Amino acid sequence: MPVNQDLETLLQQVRSCRLCEEHLPLGPRPVLTASTSARLLIVGQAPGTRVHASGIPWHDQSGKRLRQWLNLNEETFYDETKVAIIPMGFCYPGKGKSGDLPPRPECSQHWHQQLLALLPSVKLTLLVGKYAQDYFLGPRACPTLTETVEQWHTYLPEFMPLPHPSPRNQFWLKRNPWFEQDAIPVLQEQIRLIL
Repeated sequence: MPVNQDLETLLQQVRSCRLCEEHLPLGPRPVLTASTSARLLIVGQAPGTRVHASGIPWHDQSGKRLRQWLNLNEETFYDETKVAIIPMGFCYPGKGKSGDLPPRPECSQHWHQQLLALLPSVKLTLLVGKYAQDYFLGPRACPTLTETVEQWHTYLPEFMPLPHPSPRNQFWLKRNPWFEQDAIPVLQEQIRLIL
């Protein structure tokens, strides 16, 4: 069976996943996109309620800011032959005290290694938020998100750690102007080169 078919079969299995159904307040609706030809991989946390409703990854205000950071229009961003979007948790995890709950661990435990093995063309992986950074960087991740993002240059060309582009992070962006001044131009150039 060709690799592309293997990925299509695996994506169908993931989209039918019900592993943690009992823990999901809105029920399962795995949201992810991928193709064996994708050269950019975006790994975020988990879908919010808007993305759960639409089934389109990053189809919210956070996605709008992320596309601005990447200097990508919607057409390119949602072209799965170029950009794979595989969050740490595929379904909306529910609401916590200060925002959404963490991504369910079942997704990364059961599906991530299988999916990543079928993405041979990926040149750069964006690690959006602490959950993705800890998972992919392991002991190379710093104790805090800010420290990890400050060290962005040490993870290139394989990884680029990012804060979450949520409007809730406006305060973080104001306190860390170096991110948009220094890191974003380099990120945009990396993406221009690989896409």
